[in-house]
Amino acid sequence: MRYSTRRAKALARALGALAIVTSSLVALAASGSAAGDRGLTGTWNRYPQLDETPDPKLPPPPPPVGPPPLKAQYLPAWEAQQKAAKEADARGQPLYTDYVKCLPDGMPAMMLAMFPMEVLQTPGQVTIVQEAYNQVRRVYLNEKQIPVEDAEPGYWGHSVGHWQGDTLLIDTVGIKEKVRFRGVPHSDQMRIHERIRLLTPDFFEDRITVEDPVYLTQPWSFAWAYRRLPHYKMLEYVCDSNREYKDPETGGTRLRLENHDPGPQRP
Repeated sequence: MRYSTRRAKALARALGALAIVTSSLVALAASGSAAGDRGLTGTWNRYPQLDETPDPKLPPPPPPVGPPPLKAQYLPAWEAQQKAAKEADARGQPLYTDYVKCLPDGMPAMMLAMFPMEVLQTPGQVTIVQEAYNQVRRVYLNEKQIPVEDAEPGYWGHSVGHWQGDTLLIDTVGIKEKVRFRGVPHSDQMRIHERIRLLTPDFFEDRITVEDPVYLTQPWSFAWAYRRLPHYKMLEYVCDSNREYKDPETGGTRLRLENHDPGPQRP
């Protein structure tokens, strides 16, 4: 009898402990904190793609990116550069850019998702991988942002974020001066704020606000949207066979063609 009682009590304690663990796991899974996942993990494509007709079953895409609110002393030079680029493209002689040098976009342009983009959520971190140029960006969660003057300039900067309900808020500082989105100049005081939110299980948006007290008259805001690619596997992208170069005379982009031996010619 005493053996059966002890056995029953031990079983009851084990079941009680199991119930506590189970309820904790259910709560963690429901909140998405068990592995830091809030539904963003996966592979995504920018939406809509070029010449893609928006799907009426999806949330409407954000409007095109508007012109930057540059201060008066910087605006004419930027407008002239944009005009020169359009004219060069129309002539079929595009200007020399960082793409020709196989350099990555950096922030915020990498979030434009030229190619598919992968989001990985792990405890304490959100990692964003852009297939184009193998760009990798790390967002450290629930950490205090470092002072701007302590941020070592890089292509993707130093990003920290935290969840506010269903929205991931990200603050980024420390972007290299030569990393420019749409050719817009910026200072070392530039900050990039993002609000990332799932609108449906297979659709999310990134609302971006760029602040720079040196170059901008006010915050520059725009947004991009993404649709899930459930079966896509990220590919390697290494820019090691680039045949473009800078023309020493015009400063434009030229294409280097290989000189193959055509072989014997027919009479």
